[in-house]
Amino acid sequence: MIKLRSKKLFKSSPNLNTGAAVKGRGVTSGEIKWELRPGGMLVQKRDCKESGGEGMIKIRVSTVSQWHDISIQATSTFGELKMILSLLTNLEAKEQRLLFKGKEREDNEYLHMVGVRDKDKVLMLEDPAIKEMKLVGLSRNQVIGSPYRTITV
Repeated sequence: MIKLRSKKLFKSSPNLNTGAAVKGRGVTSGEIKWELRPGGMLVQKRDCKESGGEGMIKIRVSTVSQWHDISIQATSTFGELKMILSLLTNLEAKEQRLLFKGKEREDNEYLHMVGVRDKDKVLMLEDPAIKEMKLVGLSRNQVIGSPYRTITV
């Protein structure tokens, strides 16, 4: 069995912030807190004091002609965002395409896993295939007048 020792890579310096109080710099005293992520990665624990609601983010959704500011849970999916947008835009969820960072996102993708943060912008477009089907349906329903008139003598 092999014993592993941790090696000190850097010499400690009084200028480095290791959680100790530094006067005049606004650093609070205390130790660094660590958390273990689900993937097994050990990372420094984040402070979530600045967010007002627990896990709530505000997203700006931009359509072609208007935009909407929506508050939603960070752990929501794009499908849930589409349901909220369907109430605002009168487009069904299947008629919408949501783009974030230049890529179309699926309904089952989570906002926080993709990287959507507070005050980010999401682009909403109408699905071109469904838009074309609507136009074809409208043109079929229109009565086209006959260019010929019957003349009775």
